Amino acid sequence: MPQPNGYSINSAPSDESEDIEPLIENDAVPPQCCSARLNLAFLMFLGFAVVYGLRVNLSVAMVAMVNTTDPKPAQNTSVIYACPLPARSENTSDTFPQPEGTPQYPWDSKTEGWLLGAFFFGYLCTQIPGGYLSGHYGGSIFLGLGVLGTAALTLLTPLAAQMGSYWLFALRALEGFGEGVTFPAMMAMWARWAPPLERSRLTTLSGSGANFGAFLALPLTGYICQTLGWPAVFYLCGGAGCLWAVFWFIFVSNDPRTHRRISEEERDYIINSIGPQGTGHGWSMPLRPIMMSVPLWAIIITQMCSNWSYYTLLTSLPTYMDNILHFDLQSNGFLSALPYLGAWLFSTLSGVVADSLIERKVFSVTNVRKLFTLAGVLPASALLVAVSYAGCSHILTVTFLTLSTTIGGATASGVYINQIDIAPRYAGFLLGITNTFGTIPGVLAPIVTGYFTKDHTLAGWRMVFWVAAGIQVGGALVYTIFGSGEIQPWAGTEEESAEAKKDRSRSVST
Repeated sequence: MPQPNGYSINSAPSDESEDIEPLIENDAVPPQCCSARLNLAFLMFLGFAVVYGLRVNLSVAMVAMVNTTDPKPAQNTSVIYACPLPARSENTSDTFPQPEGTPQYPWDSKTEGWLLGAFFFGYLCTQIPGGYLSGHYGGSIFLGLGVLGTAALTLLTPLAAQMGSYWLFALRALEGFGEGVTFPAMMAMWARWAPPLERSRLTTLSGSGANFGAFLALPLTGYICQTLGWPAVFYLCGGAGCLWAVFWFIFVSNDPRTHRRISEEERDYIINSIGPQGTGHGWSMPLRPIMMSVPLWAIIITQMCSNWSYYTLLTSLPTYMDNILHFDLQSNGFLSALPYLGAWLFSTLSGVVADSLIERKVFSVTNVRKLFTLAGVLPASALLVAVSYAGCSHILTVTFLTLSTTIGGATASGVYINQIDIAPRYAGFLLGITNTFGTIPGVLAPIVTGYFTKDHTLAGWRMVFWVAAGIQVGGALVYTIFGSGEIQPWAGTEEESAEAKKDRSRSVST
């Protein structure tokens, strides 16, 4: 039912009003430009840019860290390359020059796969606790400490690598442990800050920092490795994360009610448009209904399937560019980053379009989420398969990869923000659950890729791309059948339940 001042409300569907869409009067909406909610989205954007810089820097730095000339080949054998080496590389022993004295390590492809996947072992552990605590206390402290802790640990990477691969594995797992709270904390904050008709654009703007961070970190890592040596990558990325945390703790508040610089007009608009769903949940939660929720399981399965493709490219694309296409390290970083530039722009645009479709009532929230999920997954999967048949063509490979990841950015306004639709006040906890399952591919995909590609053949990489595309399409079909954008009955507040009972009593009495 409508709130005072003409604002809308998030409410669990009652028997009489299942299909009623929330309405917000246009003249009641304060401008977004320079608003507190937009400033929050921008700071989150920068935070997730740092987060993904910390996450992917090892993917490119690994190329410089590994001494590919060290392993001893069997006698009377020669190295056979899947694609011909560039002419300038035929007789060079060090394809990736670094400053003198920079250490390198004799790790094989299996060890590399385990090291690239180590981050996600820790990342798995803190998703659900982070989401639960963020929903109860507020997400700002958890997001800030998550980034700060990961950044501080990143500074120790060169030391851990020097001590051995087991130490580096443990350090990367600890980094994942710290970073695991960040996305659930973000969703818990938007449950209190994002008006229903601005959810898509605010959430995708802040989350698109991940793609922007990957876009910046991949080429910069390659450049830094060649000019300053790979250890500098981790010192600079770690320092950037610590600096961001200072600004975050100064300017951010958990809730519009406690923000010191928000206008009264904007505060009232946010609070009234979100309604009771904008408050934190208590210690107790409807765990059984949550775990039996079909729409939630649709999100879980779809994110797991889609993330297999995403994490395969995020962690292993630089290796493909190096071992198969033989790009130099600097070009490797730039070309590995190019797909994420497109994904950043496309995901941000998709948020604006999705909100517009919902606001104009062109489609329901459910149909918008399904439409953007299918639009992002199906063409992206087809292009990923095309990569596997591009062979040694640099132009076709880069073109297909860029288009695939760019179009895949549309899913940012689909399944990836669906938690806040079906249960706003539990959104952080639900994202913790879905991200926990969604992180499993981050652990498995680099390891499986390492096994498929141990011989560095095109056939092995073709299997990698086919598996990623097939899994991704399967998940999208599950979401199309079982997904929903409606607030679930178990997600209602006590206030909403009491209001629904009053409505039913009135209808019976009349």
